Amino acid sequence: MNAAKQEIKVKRVSSRKRSRDRFKSDLTPAKKKGGMCLLKYPPNDLYGTTMADTNVVEYCSDSEDFFGGYDSILEDSSVLAKLDYAEQNERQQDVQHAAQDRPGNRQGTNFTSLRLSKDSTLKRACDDVLTDSILEGLQDEPFDYLPATQCEFQEQILENTKRHKHHDGEKTSTPLRDTEKLAEADVESDILHKTKRQRDMPKARRSVADQLKRTMLCNAAAPSSVSRSVVLKEAVVSEEISVAMQAMETVSAETTDLGPFFGLPSKVKDLTYKLKGIKNLYDWQEKCLNLDCVQERKNLIYSLPTSGGKTLVAEILILRELLCRKKDCLFILPYISLVQEKVRGLASFGLELDFMVEEYAGSKGKFPPVKRRSKSSLYVATIEKAHSLVNSLIETNRLDSLGLVVVDELHMLGDGNRGAIIEMTLAKVLYMSKTTQIIGMSATLGNIKDLQMFLRAENYTNDFRPVQLKEYVKLRDTIYEVDPKEEECFKFSRVLNFKYSSSMQKIDPDHIIALVTEVIPTQSCLVFCPTKKNCENVAGMICKYLKEDFLKHKEAEKALLLRELKDSGNGSMCPVLRRTVPYGIGYHHSGLTTEERKLVEEAYSSGVLCLLTCTSTLAAGINLPARRVILRSPYVATDFLKRSQYKQMVGRAGRAGIDTVGESILILQDKERTMAKTLVCAPVENCYSNLLHDDGKGLLSLILSLIGLKVTTSVEQVTDFLSQTLLHVQEKQLCVKKSLWEFAQECVEMLKEKGLITVTTDSQSEALQVTRLGKATFKGSVDLTYSDILYSDLSKGLEGLLLNSYLHLVYLVTPYDMISQCKPEWMIYFRQFTLLSAAEQKMSAAVGVPESFVARKAAGQSVKKNVNMEAVTRMYLALVLFSLLKETNLWNVAEKFQLSRGFIQTLLNSSSAFCSCVLHFTEELEEFWPFKALLMELTRRLSYCVKAELIPLMEVAGVMESRAKQLYNAGYKTLTHLANADPSILARSIENLYKKQASQIVASAKMLLNEKAAALQEEVDDLLMIPLDLPSH
Repeated sequence: MNAAKQEIKVKRVSSRKRSRDRFKSDLTPAKKKGGMCLLKYPPNDLYGTTMADTNVVEYCSDSEDFFGGYDSILEDSSVLAKLDYAEQNERQQDVQHAAQDRPGNRQGTNFTSLRLSKDSTLKRACDDVLTDSILEGLQDEPFDYLPATQCEFQEQILENTKRHKHHDGEKTSTPLRDTEKLAEADVESDILHKTKRQRDMPKARRSVADQLKRTMLCNAAAPSSVSRSVVLKEAVVSEEISVAMQAMETVSAETTDLGPFFGLPSKVKDLTYKLKGIKNLYDWQEKCLNLDCVQERKNLIYSLPTSGGKTLVAEILILRELLCRKKDCLFILPYISLVQEKVRGLASFGLELDFMVEEYAGSKGKFPPVKRRSKSSLYVATIEKAHSLVNSLIETNRLDSLGLVVVDELHMLGDGNRGAIIEMTLAKVLYMSKTTQIIGMSATLGNIKDLQMFLRAENYTNDFRPVQLKEYVKLRDTIYEVDPKEEECFKFSRVLNFKYSSSMQKIDPDHIIALVTEVIPTQSCLVFCPTKKNCENVAGMICKYLKEDFLKHKEAEKALLLRELKDSGNGSMCPVLRRTVPYGIGYHHSGLTTEERKLVEEAYSSGVLCLLTCTSTLAAGINLPARRVILRSPYVATDFLKRSQYKQMVGRAGRAGIDTVGESILILQDKERTMAKTLVCAPVENCYSNLLHDDGKGLLSLILSLIGLKVTTSVEQVTDFLSQTLLHVQEKQLCVKKSLWEFAQECVEMLKEKGLITVTTDSQSEALQVTRLGKATFKGSVDLTYSDILYSDLSKGLEGLLLNSYLHLVYLVTPYDMISQCKPEWMIYFRQFTLLSAAEQKMSAAVGVPESFVARKAAGQSVKKNVNMEAVTRMYLALVLFSLLKETNLWNVAEKFQLSRGFIQTLLNSSSAFCSCVLHFTEELEEFWPFKALLMELTRRLSYCVKAELIPLMEVAGVMESRAKQLYNAGYKTLTHLANADPSILARSIENLYKKQASQIVASAKMLLNEKAAALQEEVDDLLMIPLDLPSH
């Protein structure tokens, strides 16, 4: 072959085609992915090099052949090793040659000596007339056998090279081999410039072997945004990888470590194992995280049975948003207890990965949230607080900072007023932000397509359960397996084996004791009961017939639990728990205090309690799985179970990692058999919009907030917004008598009548505007039913505000919706009334509750004078709260007023939340300025209702009063003490505190301390910032 005429043409010579499946999960979807950093990269992925500069071996090894049989010359990895060796020899010779030509230069035969002298490098480049680098080859010689897209890719590589030189100098995002460093940027520029000037000169051609050697040499010296082996192979890169490269170029430069854990740093995987004990994901979780729609950041609804592992997927997506895109996230959960549990669980992730975790529940949360310059924030919020948060972000034009909204229990869209609030929140996000992704976790629904249309989302459904669930029903003494394929729906399984005396048969006709003793005490059991009272009765009945052996099981731990329960009640303890806990049995319902519930839950989770009798609320709340779940009856109170409730309850059966199977047993009477067939075998229920629930209260609130936020200013715009709600999707089913347009017009007229909005007219058009009262109403999240009453009560209160006692303020923040749940005991009312001071009694008379009226009622006399009974009952509830603030002992107050401690706990929680609402309400109305400072302190007192010194400790998520007392007595008196505590020492210092719990408490305290410090720092920065509009002359 004539060397002068020799040409190099790179083409595919492998006879076999590369398998598309090989990179299917990573590269193929990249065609659709655009510029996302959410790609998952296998350890040897070619493009890991552009994102990770810390782990060279894992992401880019120059000796590896990434393309298998794509090119015959690259298929043998030894070729590259030989060329490496040849390259080093070539470089040494060049360096020696340069040194001889210029004796003044420093001598060196080491491979790295090429970089020690700019002059020697320039000399070599100038003297070298055999200009056959890969760069020149790409520019001078067309690739006849390559498609146009790949040729275009080569041009982009050259363009990138120039751009990197110009902007970055010596910087590079490509990992280098340990024995190399890149040449100086000005030297590289000169080499390329010289190479270009020599294009028109006659050139001698080397042999193919020499050509490859020279190619490798120049490639090493030339600046590149990828590694040397990658540059060598760029000519044969397929179109799909070209697209992937373009996608990676758009990734934020701050994202320095996108590891193999679904695009997240490998540290996240280690933390997941360390903090959650999860080493590997389920197959469905991996599949879901790698869905094209997830990578493209489209909205997604995914539906799985209870205990399927839905939450972990959401948490990984949240971490990707926080770390990759540096955007804030909102995690919406249905209950305060779940919010607190999630804040505790994610605080450690936040500390390790440098993001904030903020709690929005009860009275906690700042509106709008603190705007952080350096960190992203995860807002963990209840349904109501999430709505207020989104409103505040819209009002301050910051909604685009919210990258992701995750909704747990999305099927709660069909749940009354709370469902309406979820719909309002999501509709606003969809309407106002085109960049915010929405992820919904839902139970399986019959009309999931309606939700998809509303959220413009894709759906992923899987019936996976980590533990197999077997459903049974019990009729008389026979157990039947639920089998939808059977004609009767039930298939005979076994006859229950039990030996009951006649007296025992009368007490336990449903054989609950026989069913539970098949699993306890070595395994766990949940017994769902229709009412709170039934929970306590069933727990007591089971204990009555258990053997003495049950008392010896974990005896020391149960004694400790009893002591903690007594401490939580300041010396008082529930008589039922006192009797049942020694047998390892407890009960769980809303009649317990928050602290009692937490202690019972922890004891059950750790195995100290082996059985809980509970109401349906436990199934919807914290995750407490069991080996066997028994449904005492197919009723909740007097209502027959819904299929969704049934599925939620039986879904608690089976503990992942412990059980191989979970069992549920529904106890039936003969008359319930037909209805039970529908319950266990019927198709899943549908979910419907609740904006029209309760006479359209949700729709009214929505329209008021839209006008108040200036999202809409006319009926036409309101209707346009409503066309993007779930209500519009289901208009044919729900708007039978009137159209959505008519509903919108009616609501606007009603808001005008209430004085919440007004119409302003200019020369061209009419515009809807919110009034001061309307703005205060939606900013305070006050129920429209009570907004005018609240305004009236606060106005009257200002006329004679009692400041030497909390009673007047407490009355003003007693929730209106609690009035119907309480009936005063008149003798108790009168007794408490007489204990009030003269000023307090005068205040009571001013709000419409004179002493004479209470005295007559207590004496059983009739009262002719018309009195507002709602004000009377509200004052009674205010007296309960007033007593609670004075003595902070819930048990004493419950006994004094003959109310259940659970009711008082609910009253306290509702009052603190409503007090926060009233505070925001008054902030919008100038005439109520005195209330601002007063209500801020009252909100704090009602939120914790403990002695002042314990409040800082109780601000930490999950720390209850008795735990706060333990911490305070052990010397941890402030938030700073707790944040700097050693979890090991803390666990040893505090009785019955496990190391994991201690670590969570310390992490939560650190996060809260960081949050407060960051807020103060932001305030300082704002004060010191030079105004952008500062006059320059």
